[in-house]
Amino acid sequence: MYIESVANRNSPPAILLRESYRQDGKVRKRTLCNLSAWPTAHIEGLRGVLRGGTVIPAGRDAFTVIRTLPHGR
Repeated sequence: MYIESVANRNSPPAILLRESYRQDGKVRKRTLCNLSAWPTAHIEGLRGVLRGGTVIPAGRDAFTVIRTLPHGR
């Protein structure tokens, strides 16, 4: 999956979530969702996740472990 910007003649470009696949030896594109109404920050966040990024940056302490339960013997 990837995000593609498709130019329109007299309006802003359409931002589409797409998937590519092969059919009969040809590469095809399938549009999964139109993201044009999304804020730019959300689109860039989704684009980063699709490229293999994380939702929570690694450098930040997102969680604090208060207590853990023992397990095993």
